[in-house]
Amino acid sequence: MSTKVQTPDSGLLENMFKLRENKTSVKMEVLGGITTFITMAYIIFVNPNILRMAGMNAAGALGDAALPFNAFNDPIVGSVMVATCLAAAIGTFIMGFYANYPFAQAPGMGLNAFFTFTVVLTYGYTWQQALAAVCISGLIFIVITLTKLREAIVDSIPMSIKHATSGGIGLFIALIGFSEAGIIVKNPATMVGFGSLTAPSTLLALFGLVITALMMARKVKASMLLGILITTVVGVITKVVPIPAAFSPISMPPSLAPTFFAFDFPGLFRMDKGFFGMITSVLLVVLTFTLVDMFDTIGTLVGTGNKAGMLDKNGKLPRINKALLCDAVATTAGSVLGTSTVVTYVESAAGVLAGARTGLSSVVVGICFLLALFFAPVAGLVPAAATAPALIIVGVLMMGAIKNINFDDFTEAFPAFFTIVMMPFSYSIANGVAVGLIFYPIMKIAVGKGKEVSPLVYILAVLFILRFVLVVGG
Repeated sequence: MSTKVQTPDSGLLENMFKLRENKTSVKMEVLGGITTFITMAYIIFVNPNILRMAGMNAAGALGDAALPFNAFNDPIVGSVMVATCLAAAIGTFIMGFYANYPFAQAPGMGLNAFFTFTVVLTYGYTWQQALAAVCISGLIFIVITLTKLREAIVDSIPMSIKHATSGGIGLFIALIGFSEAGIIVKNPATMVGFGSLTAPSTLLALFGLVITALMMARKVKASMLLGILITTVVGVITKVVPIPAAFSPISMPPSLAPTFFAFDFPGLFRMDKGFFGMITSVLLVVLTFTLVDMFDTIGTLVGTGNKAGMLDKNGKLPRINKALLCDAVATTAGSVLGTSTVVTYVESAAGVLAGARTGLSSVVVGICFLLALFFAPVAGLVPAAATAPALIIVGVLMMGAIKNINFDDFTEAFPAFFTIVMMPFSYSIANGVAVGLIFYPIMKIAVGKGKEVSPLVYILAVLFILRFVLVVGG
């Protein structure tokens, strides 16, 4: 004779997450959630290291001048780390409870690079203004997800440009990683070249790259996180990474105050380039945040859902609007907290492969991110030489998207190629997206296939052409 509630599976968790219906258990969901967290926890270290170069540090230092600041010794970088963990936890909790999917969220690689190296360092916006742009993109994403406009935008952008965007971001991220590692440096004779490969920090980064790559090749779980931790430990042992006095691995989280609600909307809509310059610059920034977030999330949801057998007979993911709304809300919340765009992480596939099938695993991931808040001193020890290999490896993984581009069709290959190469070559993700969308309709018109191009693409192409012609300094 059985009782009504004998196991956690048949109680509250079963009713909330429908574990038996999804052929899973509490044990499998917890294991899957921990696996997902371990594989993506590198973002706790990497995101503050990238955003600090956008001036998100107490000195307001930009670029390489910000490298001495970290979550351990700087209140603003520490605040970014807290915002990273909280945004990830909020987004992933919503995904778990509202959409009931095993997909984790956190500030996205590529979009944090766009935030820092394009919006701030290239366009000259402040990080407070960049956060305002992220907030606007999140609100737009919410609106278009709640309406039919989302489907129109998704359907209008050519698939080759979507795949090329991922590949281009991969190259851009890898270039940043090589630069932070000191492997690639400026060279007045050849523009770029090898750095001093015998420098202690560069040797440490090379060690981290090799050890991480070997673990990835052997399919070791949490390869990137382990690579960061191992490299940091080796750096400490070899004294390449100094340990601050009175170091303690556990502490109360840094204050969120320096980045909380730190928007500068008036500054974002500045008029120094004229009204048209302001409109097109803000449009390009917000559009890139929105579209890259949207396409990254859709690709991750569909790709991971396919591995988990979640797609229906038409190849669509049920409740995808709920999942997209989770992402949009998380991006908006993340901007309020003080971090760049939140996306759905492809590393969720690791948890799915470990057995995760429901939102319970996402709840586990969210809890892990909250616990990580109390290890800020550890995050502060992680040097750029340890996180740079992770950037390079993420670049490798993102480049995989280009295999889906039909390079035999020159009208598809040419715009895709420019989308990819213009991102690292012009040091701007936005330039790559813009150039790709300009060339795509031109190539199709040239072969009499102009009707295959969405009217929205033509509108975007015209806006981007006008921007390049009229907005001095890009």
